[in-house]
Amino acid sequence: VQLQASGGGLVQTGGSLRLSCAASGLTFSKYGMGWFRQAPGKEREFVAAISWGGHRTDYADSAKGRFTTSRDNAKNEVYLQMNSLKAEDTAVYYCAGDSITYRGNLMRFQSAYNFWGQGTQVTVSS
Repeated sequence: VQLQASGGGLVQTGGSLRLSCAASGLTFSKYGMGWFRQAPGKEREFVAAISWGGHRTDYADSAKGRFTTSRDNAKNEVYLQMNSLKAEDTAVYYCAGDSITYRGNLMRFQSAYNFWGQGTQVTVSS
């Protein structure tokens, strides 16, 4: 199983980025997917989650109204559209897969996930 996150980069405050996570080696449509991030010196934290069919999503308070997660099961990809970026969004962003298709609030916890991508760096300059 491999999860490959991409799309990170350097952006100014207020800008946008779209992260992608390509999955291989698993039946992607059966997996709930999550996004987490880890800023320097801080613990990894939940950002967003999406159910197997994309019908249910959940967001951290810090992401609500600015970030949107979606997925394309035909392409085995999940996305995180990030708008109105702030300096505090600077972090390494990780995608993760949960073999239970969607577990509601439990998807906010790292322990819910079976597989993790390698992370992509997002830097927001002020």
